[in-house]
Amino acid sequence: MTHTSAPVPASSASLTPEARRVVTASTLGFTLMFAVWVMFAIVGLPIRKQLGLSDAQFTLLTAIPVLTGSLLRLPTGILAARFGGKATFTVVTLLTAAFSLALAFVNTYPALLTLALGVGLAGVSFAAGNAWIAQWVPTARQGLALGTFGAGNAGASITKLIAPLLITLVPAGLLVPGGWHFVPFLFGVLLLAYALGLHLLTPTDQGNVTPRPLTEWLRPLTQAQVWRFGLYYLVFFGAYVALSLFLPKYYVDHYGVPLAEAGLLTALFIFPASLLRPLGGYLSDQFGPRSVTVASFAVMLLGLLPLTRELPLSTFLMLSTVVGVGMGVGKASTYTLVAQWYPGQMGVVGGLVGMLGGLGGFFLPLVFAAMKPTLGAQAAFTVLLTVSAFSTLVFVASMLRLRALGRRPNFA
Repeated sequence: MTHTSAPVPASSASLTPEARRVVTASTLGFTLMFAVWVMFAIVGLPIRKQLGLSDAQFTLLTAIPVLTGSLLRLPTGILAARFGGKATFTVVTLLTAAFSLALAFVNTYPALLTLALGVGLAGVSFAAGNAWIAQWVPTARQGLALGTFGAGNAGASITKLIAPLLITLVPAGLLVPGGWHFVPFLFGVLLLAYALGLHLLTPTDQGNVTPRPLTEWLRPLTQAQVWRFGLYYLVFFGAYVALSLFLPKYYVDHYGVPLAEAGLLTALFIFPASLLRPLGGYLSDQFGPRSVTVASFAVMLLGLLPLTRELPLSTFLMLSTVVGVGMGVGKASTYTLVAQWYPGQMGVVGGLVGMLGGLGGFFLPLVFAAMKPTLGAQAAFTVLLTVSAFSTLVFVASMLRLRALGRRPNFA
């Protein structure tokens, strides 16, 4: 393959036109992929009614894509760092499109679970995109760039807002699959169109062409700090995914609102939790990611504490928005920490951190369901408050220790 240009040196503070195209394309792609990744939170509700699923079966169906998209983030990050983010992102997009199109034509629970695993590949686009951006954007500018890319989490709002309408407007019996089947069908077509644009409009990069043994790639994973970053991201991102999956059903079952309204109300949480991510990256570039992360934890804890009690819908909406603000800013500050402490290793370290955060998005909904009989309807928020408080203590203790030792990241 002929390489038209090389990645911009990390020491440069300027952003080339090619780098801007990479950030734009990866953000658009991640937005669409994230919409696909969490679509079972909406389409799973008519599926639950159609197949008579139990709460446990429904929760598993919504969480299965998150499992795939989490476990494969680390190897995807390594592949993107080795062979280039563009090639990796393109392959992941095409595979996800194939599984999404197949999903539109099945009606049995085992088939849905199997294809949900494949659709979960949408989640690994995060690792591919992070590595791709790190190859083109200088370290000093990566906070805002990675924050902008991460705002693709807002793709969840596409599903929450549009999917209920599509399910209603496109009936069964047409030339294309109707009802809930139309949602994965449309997503599959859009993914194919995006993959074509990605191939034609973005610069070719080569990744890291120097052969390196696997042990060298994985060496950063032996450091406790990397795993602490994963814990923080579990709170900011894993809990975000868990709530994105949990809230539509919670609104329908707990407050008795219709599906379309439940999707809209969930989007009110998703918007700040996603769209504030560029702000979090900018603030991290300006004031340092440590201070921004502490503030993000504080905001989340302030929002979660009253959510552990029964609340009117309006109060619940306000507080869940506060939690979303903390998550949106904290997701960006965490990845700015990764970029600053491990420049040139975003594929591996970012892949592991993303994997751990994503696994939180898989396991937390299952924990919510398991703890509901004991803790009641607000079990999810009690669990999140506990996990967030623990993570805050770990972060503050680590930050104070590093400051006492005078340790700071060294930019490449």
